[in-house]
Amino acid sequence: MKVVLVSGGVISGVGKGIIASSAGLLLKTLGLRVTAIKTDPYINTDAGLLNPLEHGECFVLDDGGETDLDLGNYERYLGIQLSRDSNITTGKIYQQVIEKERRGDYLGKTVQVVPHITDAIQNWIERVAKIPVDASGESPDVCIIELGGTIGDLESGPFVEALSQLRHRLGRDNFLSISVSYVPIINGEEKTKPTQHAIRQVRSAGLIPDVIACRCERELDVATITKIARSCQVEDEQVIGVRNMDTIYQVPLLLEQEGLLKLLRKGLALEKLEVAPLMAQKGQALWDLWKKTVVPDRHLEPVNIVLVGKYVSLDDSYLSVHKALEHSAMRCKRKLNLISVDSEHLEPDMQQKDPRKFHEAWAHVVRAQGIIVPGGFGTRGIRGMVDVAKWARERKLPYLGICLGMQTAVIEYARNVMGLKDATSEEFSATAEHKVVIFMPEGSKEKMGGTMRLGSRTSHFKPGTEWSKLRALYGGADVVEERHRHRYEVNPDYIEDLEKAGLSLTSMDDQGVRVETIELKDHPFFVG
Repeated sequence: MKVVLVSGGVISGVGKGIIASSAGLLLKTLGLRVTAIKTDPYINTDAGLLNPLEHGECFVLDDGGETDLDLGNYERYLGIQLSRDSNITTGKIYQQVIEKERRGDYLGKTVQVVPHITDAIQNWIERVAKIPVDASGESPDVCIIELGGTIGDLESGPFVEALSQLRHRLGRDNFLSISVSYVPIINGEEKTKPTQHAIRQVRSAGLIPDVIACRCERELDVATITKIARSCQVEDEQVIGVRNMDTIYQVPLLLEQEGLLKLLRKGLALEKLEVAPLMAQKGQALWDLWKKTVVPDRHLEPVNIVLVGKYVSLDDSYLSVHKALEHSAMRCKRKLNLISVDSEHLEPDMQQKDPRKFHEAWAHVVRAQGIIVPGGFGTRGIRGMVDVAKWARERKLPYLGICLGMQTAVIEYARNVMGLKDATSEEFSATAEHKVVIFMPEGSKEKMGGTMRLGSRTSHFKPGTEWSKLRALYGGADVVEERHRHRYEVNPDYIEDLEKAGLSLTSMDDQGVRVETIELKDHPFFVG
């Protein structure tokens, strides 16, 4: 088992996740099998109930795990499928240790942070690092571990101690530590003191850095690199500059140019690993494809997409949607212009409260070439989502509604086409006469965490839907699998009436009862 640890100092949010993903990609280009683990120091069991405006999106895995958004980066960069155990939180560790104590597994010993919590963390890492994550079905060669938060935080202490012990146990050739730091520029001068202090903390914690990745707005001066190397007791080549790039997909190319792959080869003694010729060829093909795909988009024809949501003040709230749109733009050779609009700003009340916000929001919608409405919870901003669905439907504007976006599209159709003026969702009004969207029967109204319909689920396209634009995008498949995260569904009692009114319910679940997708046949692209 070989481990690459990516930790951070100075401040959080400097791009540890992208650097960790990029390091994993570089290792894959050598033909190695790579997995990834993210540790989060919060006491929450998982990310399912975290406010997206504070923590970013909750990324859902195939097995239904509700995890940190960085696991989405790992899966997208590395082409792997992770499990819920790939996200380790303080809550999960303490829950496991307390359950063992209650069973009597510790035989009367005093349960402490060291060794019991730290041992639990190490055992968890070693177990998950062996789980196959790709089609080969074989255990990974290297595990990338991203340490959430910053070293020095009180809550990160047990994880730092556990990883320090793991480093000692695995030995030097099996553990490489990358410390990510921020180099601010003040009055044109690159300041190294924050990095020096951060590395001192890392060293005092027992995680001696093998590589120092310096995040900076521009290319680091040679003198700055030398100064950091000397003060942090490493060689110049162990300090790499990670400047801002046009897109995050160029970061692996930058890190390769900066010599990270050479450092990984040397630090992990990768020449001792036997790599099958076929795997090496696949790795090289992956690298060639990555370089070919990541090209500047400044000369491409732009496409204007408007995202209408409830949590748009933080881009990370809809990170996976952003990335999916970026990938689509790459595939179509277009330059993506993505504009986020708060659904509340589209509502009639906003015209009275703040006319400027109201008119700006609708101006973006009017100029859009496509509209996407992602998921969310609660009544705030629902009127705006319903109104934008009506705008897209009536003006033949491409529309994609996901989760709540699909539900509001159904509500809009029921109100304005079927004439059910009070049509709504049970989430918004439990006493309404026409609840066209209802709470799923198997859901729990008492317990919120982990009770939604989660993970990979099967959708069956109905006979006679060969015209479906969505089905065509799946190559005309009869059955597809996609990840789900919702607790409300289209009311089965209204399915027949909706279809009679012209709304096509193109696919259903395994039992043929739950609506999976909706489309309008006479519309350029109206999908939920």
